[in-house]
Amino acid sequence: MAGRLVGAVEAGFRRLARLRRAPALHPTGLTCTAELEVVDDGGGSWGVPWLDTPGRYTAVVRLSRGAGLPARLPDALGLAVRVEDAAAPGRPLDLLLTSSGSGRTVRRLPLPRADVLGGPYSTLLKYRVGARHRLLAAFPRRDRAPVHGDPASLRRALADGRLVVDLRAGTVGGTWRTFAVLTVGAPLPVPREESVDFDIYGHRLPEFGPGSALAAVRRAAYRGSRAGRHRTRSRGHDRDPV
Repeated sequence: MAGRLVGAVEAGFRRLARLRRAPALHPTGLTCTAELEVVDDGGGSWGVPWLDTPGRYTAVVRLSRGAGLPARLPDALGLAVRVEDAAAPGRPLDLLLTSSGSGRTVRRLPLPRADVLGGPYSTLLKYRVGARHRLLAAFPRRDRAPVHGDPASLRRALADGRLVVDLRAGTVGGTWRTFAVLTVGAPLPVPREESVDFDIYGHRLPEFGPGSALAAVRRAAYRGSRAGRHRTRSRGHDRDPV
C-alpha cells in the first residue's frame, strides 16, 4: 500500500509539472541573490557545528506562490533557500518554508496570504537539530509597506531595498530561537517558471535535516516534479534547438 501511494504521488506530480511546464507546486516565482549569516543568539549550543559557528554564506532564494493562483488572490507563499558551501565547498544546504501562522497549532499548517511580509513561514514538519526535533520558521522584518507575492510586485519591492528575514527554530517551551539572518538581494535572470531544483533531502547537513515524517512521499513529489518539467524542457529543445 505504501509503495502504491509513493508511486501515485510521483506520477501525479510528474504529470502536473509537465502540464504546467513548471514545478508542480510553486510554479511561478522570483529567484534572487541572497546572503545568510549564522548568528549566536546567546541561547547555548545547538549541537550542530554549522549552527554553532557564526559566519556568512552566499545564498540563492526563490519567493513563490504555491498553487499558482491569479496574482490578485492570496496563495500559500513559498520561501526556498539554498545556502552555498554550507557543509563544505560544493555542498549546499536547502530549506523550504511555506507561509503559516505563528501559534502552536497553525505554525504547522500552510496559511494562504497576499503579503510576503505579512507573517511567518514554516517548514511545517520538524527538523532534526542536534539531539532534538524542532520546527524551523522564517520571520520577515516588517520594515516597509506590504509586498504582494507575485513576481512583478516582488521585483519592484526589491528595487527599493533588500528584504530581511530572521530564521528561527522552535524550543521545547514553544518560543523561538534565532539561528540566522537572511538578506534577500537582487533578482537573478531566471525565468519565473524555473527553479534551481531545491532538495531538502539531498542538500542537508549532519545533525541538521528534515525528519522522517512523510519523507518517502515528499521525495516522490520532488522526483515527479523534477522529472515532469525536465522532460518538458527537453522536448521543447527538440522542437526548437535555437
